[in-house]
Amino acid sequence: MRRAAAHVAVVLGVCAALTVGPASAAQPGNSAALREVMFVGNNWDGTADVIASSGDFAKVGRINVIPDKAQRLTEIYLNPVKLAYFLGVRYGPGEGHDQFADDMYTTPDGSSVVVSRPSFADVVSISLATGRINWRFPVAGYRADHMAVSPDGTRVAVSASTANRVHVLDINTGAQLGSFATGDKPHENVFSKDGRYIWNMSIGDVTSSFDAPWLDWTKGDRHITVADATTFQQVRIIDMRQRLDAFGRGDLSDAVRPAVFTPDEATLYFQVSFFNGFVEYDVASDAVTRVKTLPKNPATSEDRTTWVNDSRHHGLSMNPAGTKLCVAGTMDDYATVVDRASLQEGPLVPASKPYWATVSGDGKACLISESGADQVTAIDFATGQKITSVPVGDHPQRVRLGHVPAGWTGPSGA
Repeated sequence: MRRAAAHVAVVLGVCAALTVGPASAAQPGNSAALREVMFVGNNWDGTADVIASSGDFAKVGRINVIPDKAQRLTEIYLNPVKLAYFLGVRYGPGEGHDQFADDMYTTPDGSSVVVSRPSFADVVSISLATGRINWRFPVAGYRADHMAVSPDGTRVAVSASTANRVHVLDINTGAQLGSFATGDKPHENVFSKDGRYIWNMSIGDVTSSFDAPWLDWTKGDRHITVADATTFQQVRIIDMRQRLDAFGRGDLSDAVRPAVFTPDEATLYFQVSFFNGFVEYDVASDAVTRVKTLPKNPATSEDRTTWVNDSRHHGLSMNPAGTKLCVAGTMDDYATVVDRASLQEGPLVPASKPYWATVSGDGKACLISESGADQVTAIDFATGQKITSVPVGDHPQRVRLGHVPAGWTGPSGA
């Protein structure tokens, strides 16, 4: 009975934080006039471009997220262990590049942006007024990854991918409020709509060359961890291997990648390693209900070792009504809008290694980061057609809604 009660509690708290664009950003306070924008993390640049959250998505400003680069590199080169991991990030998930800007969220008052920096294994808060660092939190282990912000905007959860742990920090001070253990290589984090739970998806070792389907077990212990956001105790562990096998898809990896919940909080959609498509999971029945296979690009190599970090498709978002999904077909060089009821895809919009998908501030468009073309592209949820593309920095990945002071065009200088 206690297990059933806990399950019901989790179901009631299932996250909708990624389903609607504005809900995934820290909400503004009332102390000053704020403007809603979108932050685009240029991972290899170490910058974040700030663009309008809807309309023409015009550029607003740019932030340097590694103003302390010289200091950090000195620390790394003086420590052989840190240097080994630093180079491991560069030649592993970084594809020969350093990873300086993974994920980001603004504070509720719009005064700062908080950024996870994989190569520096930390999270920093940067003043939007001056570009200076307010606080820095080194994560456990040697690499920081995806983050999530609580619905009230006061807490951020960050994956420490080499330590198999998620830290939860006060967004204003950087103080650790708690942490919890995960599976191997924690990746995506999602807060529940009421802020009571954090869902973490671990993806295992995505840099090894053991990519043949029969070697999938070598990737590590991959599962979803649902943790209490106050006590930081594990509430539930979900092993998708069992659920996929029960559905008859033992051929699919159980490494859950980008994920999005429906507005009614009953259904989870997620991508898995090596798969050109996505999976539908019913939370109440704890079962996979549908699997959608999307078109392959004939030009995409069938050599799985050539796919970036075990991705085939990586990037998923949903319109506010919960009727459309937007899918980034990373290795197949397209994005498409899928009708959720029929799972029928719309036009395949050409894109160069699209790496993320999110929702515009007005909810009308899906934005994908084209990491291979250094631009962000908006796609109309209603028609599935491209609206516009905006050039950004080197290798854009995460795109997040945030807020800046009205009239802001960039820091005044460090």
